[in-house]
Amino acid sequence: MTDRAQYFSLNRILLVTVGLWPYEQSKFDRLWFIFLFSILTTAILFQFTTFFTSKYTTDFFIEVLTNALFFTIFAIKYIFFAINIEAVKNLLTQFQHIHDHLKNKYECAIIEKYSYDAKRYTTGLTVFYICGIIILVGIQCTFNITGAILQTNVSQPRRLPITTEYFVDQEKYFFLMLVHLNAALCIGTGAMVATGAMLIAYLIHMCGLFKIASYRIEHAMRVSMLENITPEKNILILKEIKCAVDIHRQAMKLSKFLVSKFEAMLFCLITTGVTSLSLNLLQIFRLMSSGANIDEIFNPSLFTLVSVIYMFCANYMGQHLTDHNKHIFVAAYNVQWYIAPLRIQRLILFLLQRNAQEFTVGVGGLFTGSLECFATLVKASVSYFTVIYSTQ
Repeated sequence: MTDRAQYFSLNRILLVTVGLWPYEQSKFDRLWFIFLFSILTTAILFQFTTFFTSKYTTDFFIEVLTNALFFTIFAIKYIFFAINIEAVKNLLTQFQHIHDHLKNKYECAIIEKYSYDAKRYTTGLTVFYICGIIILVGIQCTFNITGAILQTNVSQPRRLPITTEYFVDQEKYFFLMLVHLNAALCIGTGAMVATGAMLIAYLIHMCGLFKIASYRIEHAMRVSMLENITPEKNILILKEIKCAVDIHRQAMKLSKFLVSKFEAMLFCLITTGVTSLSLNLLQIFRLMSSGANIDEIFNPSLFTLVSVIYMFCANYMGQHLTDHNKHIFVAAYNVQWYIAPLRIQRLILFLLQRNAQEFTVGVGGLFTGSLECFATLVKASVSYFTVIYSTQ
């Protein structure tokens, strides 16, 4: 389909890379997904196996858990997206159907604008991912080279950036283990970017549908239509407002469908993310208090930054969707509905009543996508951090 190829071209490349593009799923694509997911899950597994071979302490437990939970977030997003791949395909098909039935060039222009915004977000996330991987590899090489120079006259075992237990000689297989961890990190972050960009693209397209609903109301109730109303004009206005109500209903239906399919994933991400952020804050504070080196503080600092950015982006998109729904209420309120025929006034009143209750996308009735929710999650993470620290 032309529109799908045009609007989601970069998303398609990203999802194909991680084996999650919902169309043309061959046996190779499924095997590719299994292979990549196996690398990611084994990296998590070999972090938890350290508890079998190392002496248990609270500090060691927190260190392992902060790293493992961060990788677990990648795995949660990856596997849930794969489970709901048919829902992803269904949404693409429904978007295609809606795009095919847009009424005029102005509505097509609105979708084009929002599609461009979705591409910008996807491009930005992709560039951020590529630059981040390059910087991480560069920093890792710098730490390794610096460590080698400082330890020229002292024989010390090389350390992996993340504590793991592979049950083999770490010195002998150091580079293989390092490659495995880096591959898991690249796969996890790549899957996070690919799936996150696709969900953002969906939400932005839904915002476009809300915008079209606003346009249809304003277009139907323009001053020229309300002057010298004839029966033909009356029918035309009613038809256009009904079209606005229809696309508004479709936008809300698709939004709720998306959230319902990924509700379990979002709940797991929220709980794991808040726990991870709390433990990483604790790890940073603990390491800084003990005068640790910068390379030891680097991982928890990075994980904290990524967690906060991810929470903000997710809640910002939820807020963006809510704001676009509010704009329909504003459009319906600002038109000159009071000089329209009674039947049209009743239809406008129906729209106003429908939008009086704020439309939000939420998870289990506990969390709603908004900037307020973002602040709540960060506040909760800091609170848990202070509680855990005070009990030590």
